[in-house]
Amino acid sequence: MHLFLVRHGETVWNVERRCQGHTDIPLNEKGLEQAEKLGRYLQNVQLDAVYASDLSRARQTAEKIAQYHRLNVQKMPALRERHYGEWEGLTVEEINERYPDQLHVRRAGGVYGIETFADLQGRVFNGLTDLARKHSGQNVVAVSHGGSINAFLHRVTNGELGTGVTVIENTGVTQLVYRAQGRWDVLHVNETEHLVRSSTR
Repeated sequence: MHLFLVRHGETVWNVERRCQGHTDIPLNEKGLEQAEKLGRYLQNVQLDAVYASDLSRARQTAEKIAQYHRLNVQKMPALRERHYGEWEGLTVEEINERYPDQLHVRRAGGVYGIETFADLQGRVFNGLTDLARKHSGQNVVAVSHGGSINAFLHRVTNGELGTGVTVIENTGVTQLVYRAQGRWDVLHVNETEHLVRSSTR
């Protein structure tokens, strides 16, 4: 399976640097425009299925892609962002101020109601690997979230990419190919050509 792993478009909370997690925040106007640009960019790629996290910001992004292929967006809860417990709704500055141990907690989780990194990583890896087995030989889009995508990349590259290393921008596309026995090859990370190309026209 050839996977196009996409981060959702921009939200108001992205702009405000608020921790979103499982809080269901929709795309803002710019986010909808980003998703539309990505949809047009991928319209000539043969896609066999489009999946998305069940949070609206991911679903809205996926719908902009699926519309060009006459596909229905299939919800996939395993693609959700990490659950951030008490931190959800707080800005980065508020988290730094209120939680002196935030760096350690961000890495490991398990306190303040925050999902552990191991659980997040396992959830996304298992979900996408199951998807790859289901769609062997096909091209599939999966729209997820920055933390989830980075956790997955960290797992499949043994930490060379992903959490603490890679920045995934809104509607950034990461391409991977599933080989066998849980092995993934990374082709491209955080492609944003669709945003640059559209803005220069």
